[in-house]
Parts: sequence; C-alpha cells; structure tokens
Amino acid sequence: MDGRVEFIGENVTVSEHTDPSLRGVSGIIVGESRETITIENSGIQKMISKRPGKFMFENGELVGNKIAYRSQDRIKKVKA
Repeated sequence: MDGRVEFIGENVTVSEHTDPSLRGVSGIIVGESRETITIENSGIQKMISKRPGKFMFENGELVGNKIAYRSQDRIKKVKA
C-alpha cells in the first residue's frame, strides 16, 4: 500500500504512536482530514493524529508523516 488510495471504509490498526494509549486501536476508518483519521470500533469513534503514528492496513503499513495530506491531494503528493 502506498497511500494513494481512499482510506474510508478500510480496516486499520495503530501499530505505533507517540500517545501510548492509542497503540493497538483498531477498527474501520469512518472519517479523514489532513491531519487526522477517525476510527470506529463497537460504535465508539476515536480521532487519531496521523503524523506521530504508524498505521497497519491489510495491504501493509504506512507512516503517518507520509499520508498527512487531504485525501484529494494524496494522489498527487504521495510517492510510491
């Protein structure tokens, strides 16, 4: 996975984060902004900052710094 795909609806797990309480949070991405993703699990939504984290998707892991763009800009800016 290179970060040029739509994240909403994808399953994700926070594999690393500067906030230790967010490590291991998993669920479905229900929202995204330039700096954050919103993950829902069991009806509870958590907004998580992209930049200090790493996110494990079904197709691989992405570093938050490399995907910290608006979803419509990511296609042009993220390098494979």
